[in-house]
Amino acid sequence: MFKQLFACAMAFGATSAQAAGPSAEVIHWWTSGGESAAVKQLASAYRAAGGTWIDTAIAGGEQARAVTLNRMVGGKAPAAAQFNISKQFLDIVDQDMLVQLDDVARQERWESTLPEPIVNTIRIDGHYYAMPMNIHMQTWIWYSSAAFKKAGIAKEPATVDELFAALDKLKAAGLVPLAHGGQAWQEHILFASLLANMGGRQLYLQVMRDREQRAINSEPVRKVLLAFKRLQSYVDPASPGRNWNDATAMLVSGKAGMQIMGDWAKGEFSNAKMAPGVDYGCIAGLGANSPYLIQGDAFVFPRSEQAEVRQAQKLMTKVLLAPATQVSFNKLKGSVPPRVDADTSQLDACARAGAAIMRDRNRQVGAPEIYLTPDQNGAVQDALTAYWNTSMTVDKAQKALAAALRN
Repeated sequence: MFKQLFACAMAFGATSAQAAGPSAEVIHWWTSGGESAAVKQLASAYRAAGGTWIDTAIAGGEQARAVTLNRMVGGKAPAAAQFNISKQFLDIVDQDMLVQLDDVARQERWESTLPEPIVNTIRIDGHYYAMPMNIHMQTWIWYSSAAFKKAGIAKEPATVDELFAALDKLKAAGLVPLAHGGQAWQEHILFASLLANMGGRQLYLQVMRDREQRAINSEPVRKVLLAFKRLQSYVDPASPGRNWNDATAMLVSGKAGMQIMGDWAKGEFSNAKMAPGVDYGCIAGLGANSPYLIQGDAFVFPRSEQAEVRQAQKLMTKVLLAPATQVSFNKLKGSVPPRVDADTSQLDACARAGAAIMRDRNRQVGAPEIYLTPDQNGAVQDALTAYWNTSMTVDKAQKALAAALRN
């Protein structure tokens, strides 16, 4: 009798496994409240299509990528892994360790439907190696409506001078003017925001894309560095080492007035049931023609000899690029769908505003990571965070920045 039951159980298990469809382990670093809610939309859509989503969430992008690379080298790669849309995956492309997505790119018309900086990053030597999941803009200015009201700020700042005036009012009202996580990558975001808003598209690209030494050593960049250092006077003493979402929580609680951070921060507001335009505000740039710094997240698919893994990867490209999945994911993630022709009517007011700006090719520029190698990006971060955290002079900081960006 026991043998019969055991046999039936084994048969049922085999049938269930077959019915479950392909199994895909996915490594990612979407671990904050808003991000976790967003990634569940992807997992649910994949399971609804018959697949099994094995979620491997690892806090921190560097840590998650390190795990992915170690697993790939060790022959135990996941079916898919999150990377930023950047130069982070160049090495594994060179080693022919990723699946080419040319067929998907043709079918989805990526060359004409994705922003040019994104296409130029995921297409390497004529082949596509990453599947964009969203577009983030790194340098949004977020503010607490309650904090602005308490400080007597009647309208959103529209210039850098007005930004500092608003920070002064927040400080006078006894609030933390600028919620900031004292980490090198976050300080890089502050600098990039000021570079874009003070220098415009031309200077930004001369510095970050072209790495022109004459531009980097110019007086306009010196003024950007001085404004960057000035921001430190509006940050609270507990800032060093703080995570970005903990800084966003300071706006959610009304303890701080503003934060300069990517639109992934919006997922934290949504998770707290806060409404844009009511409980918080969002400023894409200081001025109607300010550059829109785009980057985003993508999945890469490590090469595999296992047919089931290849089947799982194929199902992922189909399911995760479906319009309904893209909207449900990006709505909670705080980002916008990567296609410029996507239906954004279901997104919130901030996301709709960002998507509208992104359609203007004259305002599209890549975030620093789009143009810089990981080593160059790290060198820039080191230079900026040293300037931020020490008594380094602006002249020395400018020389350090020039050295970091030297070709």
